[in-house]
Amino acid sequence: MSVENKVPATATSVQETTHVKIPPFKHPLDPLTPDEIVQVGLAVRQYTAAKTDIKAIRFITSYLLPPPKKAVLAYLGIPLDPGEKAEKVPQIVRKAEADFCDVVTGDSYNTVLSLKDGKWEVDTVEKLPEGVQPQISVEELLLCEKIIREDKKVQKLAADEAGITPEQLHADGWAIGYDDRFPKKARIQQALLFARFSKHDNLYAHPMDFIPVVDSLAQKVIHIDFPPRYYAQASPSNSLFKDYGVESALSTPTTAPPPLDADELEVAQRARLPPPREAWDFLPDLMAQKPGADFKVRDDVKPLHVVQPEGVSFKMDGHVLEWQKWKMHIAFHHREGIAISTITYNDDGEVRPIFYRLSLAEMVVPYGAPEHPHPRKHAFDAGEYGMGTMANELSLGCDCLGQIHYLPGAYTAHDGSAVVIKNVICIHEEDAGLLWKHTDFRVGGRSHAVRSRRLVVSMICTLANYEYIWNWFFYQDGNIEMEVRLTGILQVYVKAEDEPTPFGTTLAPGINAHYHQHIFSVRIDPMIDGLHNSVVETDVVSLPQDARSNHAGNAFLTQSTTISKARDGGRDIGYDADRRWAIVNPKRRHPYSGKLAGYTIAGLRGAAVPLKTRDEGVVATRAPFAKKPLWVVKDVETEKGGRMWPSGKYMPQTRETPKDSIAGWVQGDDSLEEEDILVFLTTGVTHIPRPEDWPVMPAEHVRVLFRPTNFFTSNPSMDVPGASDSRSVAAFTQEGGACCAH
Repeated sequence: MSVENKVPATATSVQETTHVKIPPFKHPLDPLTPDEIVQVGLAVRQYTAAKTDIKAIRFITSYLLPPPKKAVLAYLGIPLDPGEKAEKVPQIVRKAEADFCDVVTGDSYNTVLSLKDGKWEVDTVEKLPEGVQPQISVEELLLCEKIIREDKKVQKLAADEAGITPEQLHADGWAIGYDDRFPKKARIQQALLFARFSKHDNLYAHPMDFIPVVDSLAQKVIHIDFPPRYYAQASPSNSLFKDYGVESALSTPTTAPPPLDADELEVAQRARLPPPREAWDFLPDLMAQKPGADFKVRDDVKPLHVVQPEGVSFKMDGHVLEWQKWKMHIAFHHREGIAISTITYNDDGEVRPIFYRLSLAEMVVPYGAPEHPHPRKHAFDAGEYGMGTMANELSLGCDCLGQIHYLPGAYTAHDGSAVVIKNVICIHEEDAGLLWKHTDFRVGGRSHAVRSRRLVVSMICTLANYEYIWNWFFYQDGNIEMEVRLTGILQVYVKAEDEPTPFGTTLAPGINAHYHQHIFSVRIDPMIDGLHNSVVETDVVSLPQDARSNHAGNAFLTQSTTISKARDGGRDIGYDADRRWAIVNPKRRHPYSGKLAGYTIAGLRGAAVPLKTRDEGVVATRAPFAKKPLWVVKDVETEKGGRMWPSGKYMPQTRETPKDSIAGWVQGDDSLEEEDILVFLTTGVTHIPRPEDWPVMPAEHVRVLFRPTNFFTSNPSMDVPGASDSRSVAAFTQEGGACCAH
């Protein structure tokens, strides 16, 4: 089977067979290799053929089941508490977990395997409850397009209105979201349709006016939805939104879905809408061919090179990286994308643990149009599809500049082979402006400037129309920053020429981009100077103006509270209080301030976004993490790992909040003080689309910073060399300047 038939353009190759004996792991958190993925698939096939009635398997996921934290820390020589010795290293058995579907019955299964004598063996096979679905695979997303092209009714609907041929039809397969009209057991996608009128044409410029629903196991279209439209003038019978200043009316008397046996087009009470024909391309050669276009690429951009003549300052040993006193493990994960683990900092000879694991745990993208079927569009891009499986193969000089080290990634294909992305994680250094500077302004005074350099660990993921750029930055002063850059093409829907768009923006003739949000859940597994941490919430409080205690009215101080019980784990942003949170180790205090050593979560106020869907609505039910900007929970490890997924392990087609989710973890009186805790941060943006976001959106940024607070004795970057770049010259004379560091 060719690569082209199995994987999208972002992947590199497929490994289908292996005959090797798997060697011992180099690091206990190393992800499964392509050889291991193939062997896991073979072991599951052999087991199900010999010991079950399962006749045909579709593999969905295959990944490392990590060892317990304490075992990993013992293996690495990291103590559980400050001043103590590391625990004795236990035997660590390498384990894997895989999800698969029975293609005949539609049932889903989870299996756990162990590596024994260099071979993978099945330990358990567990049938998942009815309606519980593993994530949607890349191959299923591609299959969705094949299904709609071969369906006779879809072909007729496309041809009747717009003369669209089957090969011109394109579909973005989306999870169904929530639609209880369909059976729980079926594995369902909704197909958002577009036309493409020439090779590489921007298909999103040509949205279609109907949405098929497909069963990916049965490989057939099972329903077709026609969204209603809006009219400029409302009447008493259809003025659904007049109380909110919306004068336009919907063509239907309700936003609710009709019965499955209803005639969808008749229910929508509108005429068919042909797709817009105007090209809105993003490839330069195609833009230049647009009729009437006066397009050329800018020719006044001079080259800007990132040069490191003596090489990079970091070292790699497999997945373990060392740079500027930092040490960490970097891994590819099919769901989270990048997982950075066992992060430590060498503080003048003392190796201090900071974070056990940092990653994206979940995200949801709810769209704000209320009319059926648009409310189904609330994609869980991590839980439903997987950031890792949707990751790009990165290119030198394009996605990453300078001297780059790449890490590969691999995930399972339906047949158990390994899909390999060669350059999926990019690691490099870059200048980050001034780290610190001071000038003695007095006569004869000296100045000293130190430039900041940061280590970048990044990945780019394509989720159909949209791109997410994930950057983790490590700085020389002990700071860690998470940055998301959002780009790609807006999700759009066709509109009539005179149709108002009360829940979206008209970007171009016939093209409507609905209002929506991108809400991320960042999982922080801390180990600040050990595994037993607490979270302290601090408010900045202004004192009342008083003739004796605050006569000028200028006084303010801080008031801190430790989050102590599970039921108090969901926290509000507290704008008026300028609230901030610190993850601390109660067993270690700063020698001068006397305060607890920790890391503060900075920038969350600017990065937090309130969920704009209703708390009682479908999105909040399925994405409970989005209701609060910060959550603190106790981690509880089982034989299948700790608490990982704030909306539940299995996201596709959920209809209620799973018990094993953040909503359940913040119940009861479990202590959160000096415990193995987790912190989940909710960040994101509310996107009110602009015409400037079309046809491709300039990158929008979301940032959160983790900064040491009472952690180091003083500024840990005082030993960074002063700025001294002999290659910096005047812009026009090419004369060198005096170095400010001296």
